[in-house]
Amino acid sequence: QLQLVESGGGLVQAGASLRLSCAASGRTFSMYAMGWFRQAPGKEREFVATISPIGAVTYYADSVAGRFTISRDNAKNTVYLQMSSLKPEDTAVYFCAAARSTAQALRYVGQGDYWGQGTQVTVSS
Repeated sequence: QLQLVESGGGLVQAGASLRLSCAASGRTFSMYAMGWFRQAPGKEREFVATISPIGAVTYYADSVAGRFTISRDNAKNTVYLQMSSLKPEDTAVYFCAAARSTAQALRYVGQGDYWGQGTQVTVSS
């Protein structure tokens, strides 16, 4: 079982960068695919990026590809989301998720086995 805690959200201006972190408890972190999702007010939760258990494979939503980078440090039980060139439409609560599956499968919200509580990212224009 994993517990996930996100951090690093905040209020930034358009064009700025921000790095989110998700710290996981448990000794089996390296067996989980990890992902980031986001949910804007009035909208459904959507896929942002996922990474395979050892970090070799990553997937990105078209809306963030080239601007966001997902990475993980299995020694620290942490997954990161580096966000650059932020836009107002990136404003959302960002959630970390884990799944005993593949990075490809975790692109779908329903595949997440564990979820964090979320961290707010607000991008002003």
